[in-house]
Amino acid sequence: MLKRTALVTAITATLMTSAVHSSPLSLKVLGQPAGSGLIAQQKEAPFFSSLAEHTGLDVNVQYLPVDVAGIPDTDGLRVLRSGLFDIVSLRGPQVSRDEPSILGLDLIGLNTSFAAGRENVAAFYDYVDSRLQDRFNAKLLGTWPAGPQVIFCRGEIGGLDDLQGKRVRVGDQSAANFVGQLGATGISMPFGDVQQSLSRGVIDCAITGPASANSGGWPEATTTVLPIALQLAINGYAINLDTWNGLTDEQQTQLEAAIAQLSDDIWDYSEELYEDAMRCNAGETPCEFGTSYSLTEVPVSEEDLAKVAAAVEEVSLPIWATQCNAVAADCEAVWRETVGQQLGL
Repeated sequence: MLKRTALVTAITATLMTSAVHSSPLSLKVLGQPAGSGLIAQQKEAPFFSSLAEHTGLDVNVQYLPVDVAGIPDTDGLRVLRSGLFDIVSLRGPQVSRDEPSILGLDLIGLNTSFAAGRENVAAFYDYVDSRLQDRFNAKLLGTWPAGPQVIFCRGEIGGLDDLQGKRVRVGDQSAANFVGQLGATGISMPFGDVQQSLSRGVIDCAITGPASANSGGWPEATTTVLPIALQLAINGYAINLDTWNGLTDEQQTQLEAAIAQLSDDIWDYSEELYEDAMRCNAGETPCEFGTSYSLTEVPVSEEDLAKVAAAVEEVSLPIWATQCNAVAADCEAVWRETVGQQLGL
């Protein structure tokens, strides 16, 4: 009798396990803002909507842009920790307020090209991942750039010195510190509020990528663009660790590989969008992906390029290191051993 009971128990357990593994996964994904541009519309949303096809997993996905969900884009890491969503498309500059190490991926003056960005982000990636796991119960699955962050203004400017006295919308604290050194006031503001704020004169200038600016209609409220790359606006994908640990090894491998491929695709697509959007914003051709405007494109001087290059050591690194070390004693040291070593600092 005992043997039969044991056998029945074993069979029941096996059937229950099989049922669990055969039922489809269900994942809730919080995405980029719906109006933030073509990366969200053409790459991210289609990928997660067809996640089963991209990963080979039996999975159902509920994908919701962060603005549609009514969640501030600054709360991405808190959402992950709460478990409200399983996967979050993190807006790096915005969530860096909760985890300063993220800003170490993209300090002002650090990533002035896509090639430099790939190297620097890869060097500091593991440290940021470890911080997210320790503090936010989240695992980093991939990173990608929104694109070179340039300066759009309502009035005419000839270079960085002309930002003095102006109110400039910035994406993160590193940018705020940089424009502050130029005599401007850095103002943090959600992307969706910028176009109207420019139109009403609440702010004089704003920093973002050309493709995002085009999608958001910024050229309708500005006259000038200074195309000097300050940052790449590094974003990323992270998954709640409870969700991650609930997957089998095979499921983890399939999901991680697919999101890594998506991230890599966005790196290439972002560069393509940048070049096209710069032409679109200035009314040049070919303009394939955006709306054609007629912004004045200010020539970038060697003096301004030198200011941005020097900003890493003189402005962004010292201020950021103090902030990051305050929450993680080894933050600056690891950055210098990885990214800093690549730069020869």
